[in-house]
Amino acid sequence: MKLNIIKLKISFFLILMTFSYLSFSQSNNKLIVGANRTELFLNHIEGLNVAVVANLSSKIKSNTKSIHLIDSLLKLNIKIKKVFSPEHGFRGEADAGEKVEDGIDQKTGIPIISLHGTNKKPTKDQMKDIDVVIFDIQDVGARFYTYISTLHYVMEAVGENNKKLIILDRPNPNGHYVDGPILESKYKSFIGMHPVPVVYGMTIGEFGIMINEEGWLKNQIYSDIKVIPIKNYNRKMVYELPIKPSPNLPNKQSINLYPSLCFFEQTPISIGRGTNMQFQVIGSPDWENNDFSFKPISMSGAKYPKHIDQICNGIDLRESPYLSRINLKWLIDAYNKSKNKSAFFKDGFNKLAGNKMLKEQIIDGLSEKEIKQSWKSGVENFKLMRSKYLIYN
Repeated sequence: MKLNIIKLKISFFLILMTFSYLSFSQSNNKLIVGANRTELFLNHIEGLNVAVVANLSSKIKSNTKSIHLIDSLLKLNIKIKKVFSPEHGFRGEADAGEKVEDGIDQKTGIPIISLHGTNKKPTKDQMKDIDVVIFDIQDVGARFYTYISTLHYVMEAVGENNKKLIILDRPNPNGHYVDGPILESKYKSFIGMHPVPVVYGMTIGEFGIMINEEGWLKNQIYSDIKVIPIKNYNRKMVYELPIKPSPNLPNKQSINLYPSLCFFEQTPISIGRGTNMQFQVIGSPDWENNDFSFKPISMSGAKYPKHIDQICNGIDLRESPYLSRINLKWLIDAYNKSKNKSAFFKDGFNKLAGNKMLKEQIIDGLSEKEIKQSWKSGVENFKLMRSKYLIYN
């Protein structure tokens, strides 16, 4: 009897130790974004005048709550002189491409300077009273998502004015693959500034290092940057963002479909702006009626959506398989069934594609496989270059 009790105690102890080890192991392997790793960057900003490039996605975990990075830094007595806000604004309610005005943050009283208004690059005057810039914005890993363009201009301003930049890294939810045509310099714009594929498979911290080391800044200026890495991250992880990165990317499915569906922005086809299914549906009033339809309306983040108040017949992609490549079939099929093919591609399509070839290939009737074959060498060369700047596996 006594022996059995001892055996039970030993078994209970072993179970308790195993549970404790597993709990410790899980907690030790928990993903921690750069913004939450205060111990790695606090000593680089204490006592200095700080500017923060942030938006609605700049949230961190504090105990069981989610709080904005700005609020966290203020509690630590960091001197935040101003906030630079990107496309969609600091609180993230502006339409895509909409001009965003300067203002004051009502909660903190900190001045907000728009980098999607009068200027997209911080001016010398805006930089003169600060020592260091903190960049903390959630990217989604597509070339035409403008936050990497904002990063580029911030790095340029930091380099030109002899300041320092700290990039608080965050996971790339489309970091598990690389695909798409390489941007040609002729088509460089704010929706594509770098000679990279549409999907580049890097975090924003890794991308910043690449911008620096490849000499892509104006006059090949060098920016003094420090990347605060993500803990326990690898690019093959399926990472679901805790908060939407912009008004029209509401969930994991929309973010995964975004690189494939954004081409439709420069066509007559709706991708669901003005609905609650943004970047998860495609359709048009001109398409024949089928089992699925939607009606775009004016709403926050989409004041004047394409085909407003019209019934669009189309395709529901909300349950489509998770993508590890760009899907061109939807775009090719939409062009082929268009009644007015000469008006299908709008003027800005080549800027989205990064070349004029994609439009020509679709018009000429090339298959998805044939089109992708034309990207292959460019993608492979990019992967080779990219490998020098990767922080994570």
